[in-house]
Amino acid sequence: MIGQLKFIGLGLHSELGISIHGLEEARKADLVLAEFYTSLMPGLSLKRLKKLLDKPVKVLSRSDVEEKAELTVLKEAKVKNVAFLVPGDPMAATTHLDLRLRAEKAGIETRIIHGASVTSAVSSIIGLQNYKFGRTVTIPIVEAGAVPESPYDSIKENLFRGLHTLVLLDIKAEDRTYMTICQALEQLLVLEEKRRENIITNKTLAVGVARIGGEDMKVKAGRVESLRLFDFGGPPHSVAIPGKLHFMEAEALQILAGAERSDLEQNV
Repeated sequence: MIGQLKFIGLGLHSELGISIHGLEEARKADLVLAEFYTSLMPGLSLKRLKKLLDKPVKVLSRSDVEEKAELTVLKEAKVKNVAFLVPGDPMAATTHLDLRLRAEKAGIETRIIHGASVTSAVSSIIGLQNYKFGRTVTIPIVEAGAVPESPYDSIKENLFRGLHTLVLLDIKAEDRTYMTICQALEQLLVLEEKRRENIITNKTLAVGVARIGGEDMKVKAGRVESLRLFDFGGPPHSVAIPGKLHFMEAEALQILAGAERSDLEQNV
C-alpha cells in the first residue's frame, strides 16, 4: 500500500488560517477532501480555498466521514496521497481521531499538520494563562427534555480548584444552528436554579468571544447579567468562566476584554 492520509488543520475563521506547511502538503496531494461540520469558519470561502490550493476540494458531510468513511476516505487513501482539511486543529474533534485510527488499522500511514485551535486561541485573546484552565466543557443544543448537568459539574470542579473553564458552544452546521453566548449562559442559569450551589449566577464573572480570528471579532468580559444583554453578533461563540485571577490576568481582562474593576473583585 502506497497511500497516505494527511489531516491538515485550517486554523481559525477563514482559509487564510492554514499554515505554509499545510498549504504545501495539500498542494502535493492527489486528492483533497474537507469537512466543515465540526466547526464554523465564518470567513471561509470554498472558491478562494480551491484557488489557494490550485486544485479541487471535495467537501464531505458528517455521514460521509462517520458512516461511509471506508468508501469516501479510506478506499482512496489506500492508493493515493489524500489531504483531509478540517477546521481548527485536526485532532481536536473525536470524529477525526476515530478516522485516523481506522486508517492506521487499515495499514494507511497518517500524518498531522496542525492548525490554530480555539482551545489555545481563547486564552491568548483574553489574557488568561493557558496552564490555569481546567476541563473544557461543551454546552449542547437541547431541543427538548432535561438540560445536561455535566457542564455545571465541571465548571464547579474547576472553580473549586481555582481554575478557569473554556465553555464551547454546540453547533449543528448542516442545519445552520449555532448556540449563542446568551443561550449558553441562560442554560447554565437554569441549572443553577435547579442546583442552587452558587456556581453560575447573574453576578458570576464570564468572558464572551465571538468569531475568534476574524477582523470583526468581539470580546467582552463582565458579569453574566451584562453579557446576556451584549450583542456579540454572528457565530461562532465561546465563553470562558475565570477562576482565581493573577493580578496580570485581572489587568488583561480590563484592558483586552473591557471588564470593570468591580466585576473582578470576587476572582482576585
